[in-house]
Parts: sequence; structure tokens; C-alpha cells
Amino acid sequence: MNLIAILISAMIINNIVLMQFLGLCSFFGVSTKMKSVLGMGAAVIVVIFLSAAITFPLYKYVLVPLEIQYIDTIAFILVIASLVQLTELVIKRFSQSLYKALGVYLPLIATNCAVLGVALTNITIDQTYLEALFNALGGGMGYALIIITFTAIRVRLDSASVPKALKGMPIALVTAGLMALAFMGLAGII
Repeated sequence: MNLIAILISAMIINNIVLMQFLGLCSFFGVSTKMKSVLGMGAAVIVVIFLSAAITFPLYKYVLVPLEIQYIDTIAFILVIASLVQLTELVIKRFSQSLYKALGVYLPLIATNCAVLGVALTNITIDQTYLEALFNALGGGMGYALIIITFTAIRVRLDSASVPKALKGMPIALVTAGLMALAFMGLAGII
């Protein structure tokens, strides 16, 4: 039951986009077409989960015993960049249309602070490896949930009668702010 609570907490209550404000570049940049967002959400879930699966034991069983914890950020960035390259190669091989749709945003997953943020959060919280994996899975799923929801709202707003001064990014920022406020209401549930 604790693992489900960790998953739900990371996914909804402590959402990396709306509560921690990580990964906003890809959040605003990709969220214009649903097809791109579905692929981006899946790619982020995979990269966050795999990076947590590697960085947690790397920290606990290599960096800490060698007393070189101070290089954790550099080591994590190398792991994340490698995983993003691998993910990019897989997407390019199996889905050319998705690869073209994601464009520049796929390599941006490597610099997506949400991926690094989850990896760093996992080592600062006193938890087991399984709990860290559930936290990472929840973080990735939360990113996907929010970006899909946000894209659905943005697509709808594109066809709505929005004042000229608010068209485009201004209404997107207002929408993201309102979504963050709504999710803040969930704080403290778990």
C-alpha cells in the first residue's frame, strides 16, 4: 500500500511540473499537438524511470562508498544524457513520424530538469530502491498526465474566442497557473 501512496503522491500531489516547476521548457514547447505530447510523455516516463533505476544504485553503492557524493549531479547528467541518446535512437528507428514531430524537444529531455530533479530527489529521501522506482514512475506519469491535459486545454483554447492580448503563450501561462492552483488543493492528502 505504501508503494501505491508513493506513486500517487509523485504523480498528482507532488507533481514535478505543477508543484516543483521542473521541465517547463518542454511542457510549454511541445504542448501544441496531441500526437507530439503522447510521444514526449512516453519518452519522459521511460527516461525518468531508467535514470532512477541507474542513478539510485550508482549513488548508494558507488559514490557513497567511495566518498565522492559531490559528483552526483555530474554522474547523473552523464547517465541521463546516455539514456536520452538511446531513447532517441529507438524512436528514430521505430517511429520516424514521432521522431520528426518531437524535433528539437527530444534532445531537450537530456537537459530537462525534471529528469535530473527526480534522480536528485530519490537520493535525498530516505527510501528503498523499490520506493525510488515507484517515485520515479509516478514522476514520469505525472509529467505525462499534466502535459496531455494541458495540451487538450490548449488545443481547445486555440479554437476559442480568446482576447487578442492573451492569444498564444499568455493564455497558456494563465492556464498552467490555474492548473497549478488546482493541484495545490491536493497537498497534504497523502
